[in-house]
Amino acid sequence: MNVSVSIPTALRRHTDGLDQFACAASSIPDLLDQLSVRFPELKPHLRDESGKLRRFLNIYINDEDVRFLGADYHFKDGDEVTLVPSIAGG
Repeated sequence: MNVSVSIPTALRRHTDGLDQFACAASSIPDLLDQLSVRFPELKPHLRDESGKLRRFLNIYINDEDVRFLGADYHFKDGDEVTLVPSIAGG
């Protein structure tokens, strides 16, 4: 299963500047695990202390919000994942 992850500019300082990451994840939890192992500095930006997806991190799969796809969604070969952190400002 080949999944491509787009890393936004706001998180690239935790990925050594990489803007894309390819992996063989089967699900969102698996993807988050693989990202955390490959980029340890990124880990606290993905999940909170209890291991749940950060509230202000949005994940899109093929331009569809993961919240609408369901928690049991399994990746298909070639899926494109986009991480979108909410950025506050005023």
